[in-house]
Amino acid sequence: MSSSTSSSEAAGRTEGAEANAARWARFVRAFAVTAATVLLGALALIWLIDPYGTGNTPLSLREGVRAQGPRTAAASRGRDPAFSGAIVGNSHVQLLAPERLQAATGIPFVSLIAPASGPKEGLVLIDWFLRNRREPARAVIVGIDALWCTADPAMPNAKPFPFWLYSRDPAEYLVGLMRFDVLEEAQRRLAYLVTGRGERARPDGYWDYEPNYIVQGYDRDPAKRAALEVVAESGGGNASGPYPAAAALEAMLAKTPGTALILVRPPAYHTLLPRPGSADAAADTGCRDAFAALAARRPLTALVDWRRDRPALRDPNQFFDRTHYRQPLARLVEADIAAALAGLR
Repeated sequence: MSSSTSSSEAAGRTEGAEANAARWARFVRAFAVTAATVLLGALALIWLIDPYGTGNTPLSLREGVRAQGPRTAAASRGRDPAFSGAIVGNSHVQLLAPERLQAATGIPFVSLIAPASGPKEGLVLIDWFLRNRREPARAVIVGIDALWCTADPAMPNAKPFPFWLYSRDPAEYLVGLMRFDVLEEAQRRLAYLVTGRGERARPDGYWDYEPNYIVQGYDRDPAKRAALEVVAESGGGNASGPYPAAAALEAMLAKTPGTALILVRPPAYHTLLPRPGSADAAADTGCRDAFAALAARRPLTALVDWRRDRPALRDPNQFFDRTHYRQPLARLVEADIAAALAGLR
């Protein structure tokens, strides 16, 4: 084989390889452009239909959202202009009924509770509610349990929470929309908007947990009833501070000085109350004093303390477990909240 032939074959192979590389490059570019277009188109559609009713869309859409968990439904509820008061916390204040509180106080309340949440989530939801009022909020009720006693300024949360959904940063919100669960919700949102059918999430957010506990036998199972009588500690372990949740709450409400703030230390069964003289009692007292000082400093603020030994907290028929009480006890707490609000006028 001559050298010229070999050179021609080599050149041909090189040209073929270059042609293949060029074809692949064009394919990759076309694929990337197509994928980006599809992604941006999907993101734009999701943004427009506003899966969780945040109001971050130029469209005028059907009110409310479909029935879903409180962590996401709170985005729609928290901006509903029908409400001028909010209840924030976890399941320890879940039985406080907006309807009953409105009847007692004249303030339309929405429940923005998130089970198993702490101060980090609570502060985000309070901020969302306050900044979505056309007029300043009339009242905010906050459930202050041991999680609010943390000394950690990061206020770590134990359960997942969609912080991006309530973000003040539009970019963070848009990035948050790029999730598979959001894509699934977007499909259900389209059905809710287009068909006009489907159950709407309860506007005031009230969620009565009693039926759930009864189904699980908490009102009759001997083992569950016996668990009530086991003594445990729950003071939070922080006796000397700092109390960053109290400081953050005070700073946030300083922006709305005309909004009443009710701090509720929720009921606990007597076996969970701190034993006098114990380290647990010192921690509980330290935290209580921090929030009591907040209430003393800030106008239109009161502390409703149900974490004190009283006859109702020794009645096992008023509790499912040591921190989840029943409706009669919830009504007593509501009465104290209504009285506290009346005293602030």
